[in-house]
Amino acid sequence: MGCFHSKTPLLQSLHDPPSPHKPDPGNGDDVDEVCQVPVFKEYALNELRRATNEFSTHYIVSESGDKAPNVVYRGKLDNNRLVAVKRFSKLSWPDAQQFLAEAAGVGKVRHKRLVNLIGSCAEGDERLLVADYMPNDTLSKHLFHWDKQPLPWEMRLRIAYHVAQALDHCSVENRKIYHDLNAYRILFDEDGDPHLSSFGLMKNSRDGKSYSTNLAYTPPEFLRTGRVIPESVIYSYGTILLDLLSGKHIPPSHALDLIRGKNSLFLMDSSLEGQYASDDATKLVELASKCLQFEARERPDIKFLLTAVAPLQHQKEVSSHVLMGLTKTTAVLPTMLSPLGKACARMDLTAVHDILLKTGYKDEEGAENELSFQEWTQQVQDILNTKKFGDIAFRDKDFKNAIEYYSKLVAMMSVPSATVYARRAFSYLINDQAELALRDAMQAQVCIPDWPTAFYLQALALSKLGMETDAQDMLNDGAAFEAKRPISWRG
Repeated sequence: MGCFHSKTPLLQSLHDPPSPHKPDPGNGDDVDEVCQVPVFKEYALNELRRATNEFSTHYIVSESGDKAPNVVYRGKLDNNRLVAVKRFSKLSWPDAQQFLAEAAGVGKVRHKRLVNLIGSCAEGDERLLVADYMPNDTLSKHLFHWDKQPLPWEMRLRIAYHVAQALDHCSVENRKIYHDLNAYRILFDEDGDPHLSSFGLMKNSRDGKSYSTNLAYTPPEFLRTGRVIPESVIYSYGTILLDLLSGKHIPPSHALDLIRGKNSLFLMDSSLEGQYASDDATKLVELASKCLQFEARERPDIKFLLTAVAPLQHQKEVSSHVLMGLTKTTAVLPTMLSPLGKACARMDLTAVHDILLKTGYKDEEGAENELSFQEWTQQVQDILNTKKFGDIAFRDKDFKNAIEYYSKLVAMMSVPSATVYARRAFSYLINDQAELALRDAMQAQVCIPDWPTAFYLQALALSKLGMETDAQDMLNDGAAFEAKRPISWRG
């Protein structure tokens, strides 16, 4: 899953992140041909730490759950695939094997209307799920907290249909219980198409007894017995229909009172005026009423839901992102990255450090802005010594001292060195100072405008800051300059 409205100011101003990496069998990815997503696997904890920059707070996209606390991070795997990583507390799943078995079972359920689960991890106290990344936020965001335009009526009907399709498939796959269906569980991909989070198929903690929504929206049988049943999912689907009709949270009991009193017009979102046919609205209100019956046996089944909402789809030919007014961006990964570019793309700091060490200062050979030693003076000797101590600290991974020496060096030099800026940028990255790293990488580019290393380090800093689209642009630019350079300059 992944709700994509970040808490951090840096991320709130971003454009949509790039489309998730498409699996490539020739690149080592195993692919489920039905859904074109990787086959479910168990990930090593180190892989997911690397993907989320050590579970950086900059990568958090949502936090929830008092009874079963969890955090969802945006992550990027080594193959550049963007994913959502859901991190539970150990208390939620004390038994690691039970967690892995449950995750593997859910991972087998694949459908184009689901946010597919692609992996899990249980090492030590960690319990992690890995799923498709959905870059265009949740239904809650578009329905209740919209900025530019309310969610159009036709899009609301499409959501009702797609969610019904997802639930029907889960039922066919003998996953008839979906826990806590709500507007946060419905997410939008890069095309604006809605998907139902697969996380709701997990039993969660307490063997399925945990229910996190307000009690006013909880199925009556759960309040009586503390358990959910397949008919509970139908009840929750009814609350989703109420959300779509009204554009706000209306307790089911109040909605039913309005419907029984023939006042269903008061249910409708006033921002939808003139967008819908009254017959379609009436049908959706009646369907919601059927779903919200107090007695579970009086509610319709999922097949009935599909039959009811399918005829209401009147604009099938219009893309979801068009209906929603979203700008669709598709990033193309560069095909010719150098080893340094690849290391920056996968945020492999160890590899980046090794390559920068091996490269040394040779990238500045022949450049006008190399270290200037016109006169042999004490000042020049001080510059040489400062550079030497900085390079030793950088080599020995003493990055705080490297920053100190390189900062002195920058202040002493009459003509700046791109490599010094690059090495200090990397040292800032290691010390979680991504903004300073970005500034230095940009200075390195000023020194040598066509130096791929400067672009790659900017890409790495931008990724650390969560600015994926800009990072991808920098990788592309670096790859373009790489292709133009003589073979002897490439590293």
